[in-house]
Amino acid sequence: MTRNSRAVLSPFFAGVIALCGCAAGFGAEAFAQHAPGPKGAAPETVKALMVSDIHFEPFWDPGKVAKLAAAPESGWKAILAAPDSADREQSFSGLEENCQTRGADTSYPLLASSLRAMRADAGGAKFITVSGDLMAHSFDCKYKALFPQALPGDYRAFVEKTIAFVMGELREAFPGVPVYEALGNNDSDCGDYQLDAHSAFLADTGKIAAADFPAPERKTAEEDFAAGGDFNAALPIPHTRMVVLDDVFMARKYKTCEGRPDAPAAASQIAWLKQQLDDARSQKEKVWVMAHIPPGVDPYSTAIRSGNLCADEQPQMFLSSEELAETLARYGDVIQLAIFAHTHMDELRLLIDRKSAGLHQPVAVKMVPSISPVDGNDPAFTVAAIDPASAMLVDYRVFAASNQTGVGTEWSEEYDYAKDYDEPAFSAPAVGDLVEKFAADGAAQTPVSESYLSHYFAGAGGRADELKLFWPMYVCALDHDEAEAYRECVCAGK
Repeated sequence: MTRNSRAVLSPFFAGVIALCGCAAGFGAEAFAQHAPGPKGAAPETVKALMVSDIHFEPFWDPGKVAKLAAAPESGWKAILAAPDSADREQSFSGLEENCQTRGADTSYPLLASSLRAMRADAGGAKFITVSGDLMAHSFDCKYKALFPQALPGDYRAFVEKTIAFVMGELREAFPGVPVYEALGNNDSDCGDYQLDAHSAFLADTGKIAAADFPAPERKTAEEDFAAGGDFNAALPIPHTRMVVLDDVFMARKYKTCEGRPDAPAAASQIAWLKQQLDDARSQKEKVWVMAHIPPGVDPYSTAIRSGNLCADEQPQMFLSSEELAETLARYGDVIQLAIFAHTHMDELRLLIDRKSAGLHQPVAVKMVPSISPVDGNDPAFTVAAIDPASAMLVDYRVFAASNQTGVGTEWSEEYDYAKDYDEPAFSAPAVGDLVEKFAADGAAQTPVSESYLSHYFAGAGGRADELKLFWPMYVCALDHDEAEAYRECVCAGK
């Protein structure tokens, strides 16, 4: 099937057409062999909570930070819940200005409000996924501004306590419920997109991440996490496992703590991933894969930069290579769902192994919206319904906040996937069906496209309005994760 829809662009995005040097057309294969079957009665499901990009801000009241640094994380709640310092707002504004932050992250009032809403709306959840970025943006800058004489070990201790506090708050809100945590590019003891494999930080954080697991599984998870921030653990669903990666090692911007590249770290991680997936295949188990940074094209960054995509420019990619996407796409018989985040938006993707000529089933990707309102979005979390017999994500509901502060905040259901999209499940066939509908609607005017646009950004306006301006380019990224395939999709009508 050829996509030949044409975008409608406003002056705000004048230059997107020039970026392509082409009409915004498409080309994509149809996956008729994977078309959704008849819709029947919904199976009895298991509930799960999906959270991402919390970006907790311990510096929100700078007057309390010295107390936080001196206290164990078990004492943080009392400190954070105490009355604000008299100069809180002025001090924090100065800190943000000094560190050139782009917006506010999750304050303690917002974190507390979100946890109350999660307890109310995700009660009975059997497990929780946290797909990365527990720490605020510009974390190292803020810390250094407040503790200019601190040693690297002091900073690592504060970072680890921040992660432990956020994980502890989730566990306290859902006693006895396992929490599966991936690290994000901000979750580091040395800087954004910087991390060392086989580090003390990963060893310490691995103990936090694996605290919920049974003893035999915990030991292996801690060892794997210490090596590269990865682990493999059983989900509370029959014959299903969660495989978690810290894919910052594969990120385009990645460097070690000393500022050097480390290609072997990413290669080791891919080898480890393949081994986990091969083992699951041999044992006839299903797998959920989770990491923070999605593979494939970053369509937003690609659209807003200048250049000529259909001549010589390459699209902006999230990762430094296509190996993660290629690996996952070869295990569609094993991977029932892949979870990513990072963009802070509510998105979907489909990973397709085009080189196999249909031999491998595609993999459905759910990208989880953020708690952090740093991009002007309202905080949001996702409550999933899973068929325990197949480990398939049958449905999910997204809950969003009425404001970005956590003060006087009400949380309500923003939408229900099954109702809004009329799909039987969030499966590879269903996601493929949605992408084809989006592709056939170049002006983003059909109800299904309008639903996606309205849910993409929690709250009014913002990036959702911008997204409509380069909708066909965006849709190409949903099921074309390779740079060349994406360029061919965008430029098909040239």
